[in-house]
Amino acid sequence: MKFVAHKKAIAVKNKIMEIFYYLSAICLILFMILATYDGFYLHIWKYELFNKKESKFEHKVHSIRAILFPLLVWLLFVGDLTPIFFWVGIFLLIIDSITLGIDAFSEKESRKFMGGLPKWEYIIHLFSNSFHFAAIILIIGTKISIENNTLIFTTLFHSSFGNELIGFIAVNIIPGAILLAFIHILLIVPKGRSFWNKYRSKIICC
Repeated sequence: MKFVAHKKAIAVKNKIMEIFYYLSAICLILFMILATYDGFYLHIWKYELFNKKESKFEHKVHSIRAILFPLLVWLLFVGDLTPIFFWVGIFLLIIDSITLGIDAFSEKESRKFMGGLPKWEYIIHLFSNSFHFAAIILIIGTKISIENNTLIFTTLFHSSFGNELIGFIAVNIIPGAILLAFIHILLIVPKGRSFWNKYRSKIICC
């Protein structure tokens, strides 16, 4: 009886973890859609925060988060199933959270040139970061287990269709995330800004 009960408990856990994978995949896709619109179209293309004196610090903070994101995706969603990858990912997540706090703190001064942060953009930030952290927390939930009152890394739930799906999505997200990070870094450098401004001025739209 105990063996049957244990087997049923494992089956229930597997179903819950499968749901975690699907929810994480949805949150990751929604985050990338909002992050592309907010991080590229609004911050770089439309408002050109990197060109504004008040907003240069905010752009640098955004650049740090843009660099951290593909690393987080690789370590937590794609990378080898090893504890070292997982715990390095957790460390970078802490750095990302601190950076987000700094970003939020600096926005009031940073957006003075446009009369403050628009409410609708604030809402985009809210949802974007919610999806970002929800995707990561859900995937973390599939990689940890409690044994003898100790939190440990586990590979128990890694062989499933849900895990393969989130891995496929993550792998295809990384190239775009790296490109966005590269653009952020490029625009910190004076020559990079000059190059961007030269060709951006020739496009009259958006």
